[in-house]
Amino acid sequence: MTDNGKPHANITITTVRPGDRQEKDDIVAVEEPLEIRLGYRDALKGRMHKSISITMRTPGDDLNLACGFLYSESIIRDINDIESIDDSADNVIRLELHNEAVFDIARLDRHFYTSSSCGVCGKASLEALSTSGYDALLDNDFTMSRKLLYNLGARLREKQSLFHQTGGCHATATFNDHGEILNVTEDVGRHNAMDKLIGGLLRARLLPLREMGIIVSGRASFELMQKALVAGCPMLVAVGAPSSLAVELAQEFNVTLVGFLGTSSFNIYHNPGAID
Repeated sequence: MTDNGKPHANITITTVRPGDRQEKDDIVAVEEPLEIRLGYRDALKGRMHKSISITMRTPGDDLNLACGFLYSESIIRDINDIESIDDSADNVIRLELHNEAVFDIARLDRHFYTSSSCGVCGKASLEALSTSGYDALLDNDFTMSRKLLYNLGARLREKQSLFHQTGGCHATATFNDHGEILNVTEDVGRHNAMDKLIGGLLRARLLPLREMGIIVSGRASFELMQKALVAGCPMLVAVGAPSSLAVELAQEFNVTLVGFLGTSSFNIYHNPGAID
């Protein structure tokens, strides 16, 4: 059914309408697993290798996805922590960290535990970011005019090529204070689209953002807000709604948060002074 390695696949479907039923060609977004394997030095055991993530993603930008995942989950702090990347195997990315890179495997295990266990989220998740060394953006001076924000959603949709073909993926993009969309990534998973974006910026040595905001085509979850914060993003704009924990995170770390973005309205959940 799918073309391996391609972001979309051609299929035959049956359309049913009142008084009509017919077969036709269609295009769907591809969803395939990507395994991220990490090599690192353990102080006691020496060189170790571990599978740290298997995510269902749309093929394309896999190197950026893997690097963005490592960075947004605070496994690495800089692109220079990575010694080599091997993407020769289908649906597997192998990354080797330098021996000098500090990697806390226990922290990674704790992260996946808290992500999958609703009882330990909330306040504990916010405290985990603070203890990881991420401070509030006290110098956040990124501003935007409301007129430019009104147009931002439409400009993002214009650049969502895979969505236009399939209608089945999320988009994430950076934008500047002139309302220009700068970098766009798409994926069936909204968190993957964010990691692809962050990974591309990391490899281009454009982090932390500071001078750019991030817009997402759907809702603003805690996970997306967390990844935006790690990237140093001063403003997160969502076409959909934010979650309560995303709002708390925005308030705690002083990230401007906008939701329900439309062509003539939007809601500001934190830092209204950043938008005139």
